[in-house]
Amino acid sequence: MTDIRLFGYSDPLSAKAGEPIDFMISAEGTDNVKAEVTRLLHGDYNKEGPGFLEEMVKTDLPKSLDVKRQYTQTGSFVKVEDLDNILSLKTSFTLHAFIWPSMFGNQRQTIMGKWSVTSSMGYALGINPDGKLEFWVGDGEKVDKVASEISLVPKVWVFVAVTYNRDSGETTIIQESVQNSWNSVIGPVTPYNHNSVVTESLRIKPILDEDDMFLLAGSNEKNKERGSFVSMQYNGKIDRCGVVGRILTNDELNLIKQGNVPTEPLAYWDTTEGYTDRGIGLKVVDVSPNKLSGIGVNRPVRGMTGWNWTGRDDSFRLNPSQYGGISFHDDAITDCEWSKTVTWTPPKDLKSGVYALKIGSGDAIDRIPVIVRPNKPKAKIAVLMSTFTYLAYANERLSFEAQIAQAIVAHTPVISEKDIEYQKLEEFGLSTYDHHSDGAGVCFTSWKRPIVNLRPGHRMAGMTIPWALPADLSLLWWLEKAGYDYDLITDHDLDREGVSALSPYKAVVNVTHPEYYSEGMLDATEEYLTSGGRFLYIGGNGYYWVTATCPDDPACIEVRKLDAGSRAWQAEAGEGYLASSGERSGLWRSRGRAPQKLVGLGFSTEGFDSSEPFERMPDSFHKHVSWIFKGVGDEELIGDFGLGLGGAAGIELDRYDLALGTPPHTMLIAASHGHSDNYPLVSEDITYAFPGRGGTQDPQVRGDMIYFTTPNNGAVFSAGSIAWSQALPINDGENNVGLIMRNVLDAFLKEGPLPGSKYVGDEKHWR
Repeated sequence: MTDIRLFGYSDPLSAKAGEPIDFMISAEGTDNVKAEVTRLLHGDYNKEGPGFLEEMVKTDLPKSLDVKRQYTQTGSFVKVEDLDNILSLKTSFTLHAFIWPSMFGNQRQTIMGKWSVTSSMGYALGINPDGKLEFWVGDGEKVDKVASEISLVPKVWVFVAVTYNRDSGETTIIQESVQNSWNSVIGPVTPYNHNSVVTESLRIKPILDEDDMFLLAGSNEKNKERGSFVSMQYNGKIDRCGVVGRILTNDELNLIKQGNVPTEPLAYWDTTEGYTDRGIGLKVVDVSPNKLSGIGVNRPVRGMTGWNWTGRDDSFRLNPSQYGGISFHDDAITDCEWSKTVTWTPPKDLKSGVYALKIGSGDAIDRIPVIVRPNKPKAKIAVLMSTFTYLAYANERLSFEAQIAQAIVAHTPVISEKDIEYQKLEEFGLSTYDHHSDGAGVCFTSWKRPIVNLRPGHRMAGMTIPWALPADLSLLWWLEKAGYDYDLITDHDLDREGVSALSPYKAVVNVTHPEYYSEGMLDATEEYLTSGGRFLYIGGNGYYWVTATCPDDPACIEVRKLDAGSRAWQAEAGEGYLASSGERSGLWRSRGRAPQKLVGLGFSTEGFDSSEPFERMPDSFHKHVSWIFKGVGDEELIGDFGLGLGGAAGIELDRYDLALGTPPHTMLIAASHGHSDNYPLVSEDITYAFPGRGGTQDPQVRGDMIYFTTPNNGAVFSAGSIAWSQALPINDGENNVGLIMRNVLDAFLKEGPLPGSKYVGDEKHWR
């Protein structure tokens, strides 16, 4: 019997009640699935909590759906719109480009051309399996080719060109170094000769299939099952490139090599065109009269240093002419482009929550999540779901880097059969914690693909704990159990709508891990707080990475990991600015907006062996804040239990730090203790590396609980721990973590001054 495999995704990931949501489903081993919509109530199977909980929702959707295998185009490339087939090239021609190949060997890669892998027709300039520049032509029966004498060197810029005489077949392939002290991985002191000129006569003339596209970084292929797709993809950068409808002389080629535009090109893609101080889009502009501009597929990475980068300007905003590099990767994916299987429109009166289209056939089940926001704000509480962070971790494979994972989690990684199966699904793409096949970090991620770790019940591979959405459901379960009405909003809503997404609510609550934030989100949160809003920051490692949505596609976000912070990769020199927004990525702390300035706490440490409790600090007994601990004993440990490694303080922790902007009047009301040396101090706090930075030795390794007021009767309560919300379900929700949450929420939901607001810091006001 054929194994049944089911996968799907929703578009959008979040919608208001009353707005349509499309579901895209792919199935293997079956052509029909049972379907129902469920509301997800709790996403952790751990028996110490309520377990996995969902409830069926009545809908008008069919109970079964016809499904099929859907295929995904992986890899980034540029397709050129050439309706008049100008690039079919019936005469002699020249192709030219600057290239920075990042990985080759074992298989052929196409730099540019109009080549059919299926029929062996057309022409292309590329790299052969031996790592040599090669030009090849085909007539549907035979293929002929000419290659350079010298292999290319990975991550070294060269100018490449080929001239082809259609009458005689004489072909010259040229490879010349444009390496300087800055632009390549090795410098001029390395005594390599990168130059090669080879002339041969090809014995056949190219015949083209007019249906094939001219492509940068790929070739055309067809398959009976999946239809047309792009293969033989290139890894590396391509800078200014073009096609001329005649054979160029050596002098003309030298002018192009110096950065000049060729005379009368059929196409000249000026990869520096289109930059603004807000970034650059997917269009690759042809400045020739033919206007054969291209469109990037799967987000070729823009804002990258080019062949002529000289190191002085570290941003494309300062000198676009040195930022013509476009990076291509054969495993990039930002949109599966599957056909729609079914559409669900949640009723306008549907309760806000996390829902899923549950599909099943035999033993195979998939739950495709979607976050439903109310049609109009209804509750006093908004829970801000971290959709940016969900995308950043989408399909992460870091846990399978055994040496890294074992060092981080402090135990042998625990891998399930399902984890191993997921890692085989390369067509669904990577997370921003992973590397492309050529070693470059992944900077784009999107919801337009199945995200296998964004499923209720999923446990993070290697760490055996719920992460992100499955962990966040513990907070939603507790709010329901405690009798609080709430609306869900998302990072994407906040980024798009600004403070208007928050202003209807008396209190806003973060989920476990609000790590990825945009400038608009920070601005909106700050405005909400200064206008009297009340905020519960109850997560860890929040407001950390500078992130932006892609202006032409809100499903896609971009982040680049720079030279500070706990990072899985680091951007190359000069490539730290976001193509989506034009701003410097990296840590918000490095841009003057440490999270302490907004919510009083910032990232301090992470560890995955065990979580610990909080204990009350002297400030907690002041009348200004003692109401937060009503019902909690003076020496009672807070959260010495939890679904997140056994405590309320752990996994990732944030601390109070006046030097980084914690408001000076902040009350430090509790702190965690007892962490092991598997909780090291974060790297951005370490200016000199020396022993003694672990949890048993460094007092900065802790999580803090704080409270401070903001203008107009606003306030912030922060408990800086990913594990905090996962402690709430213990003992059916009746525990001291929940008691503190009740005390804070009840106070925050009332109008007027907050409890204890009349008290100041004089000693007589201590309890």
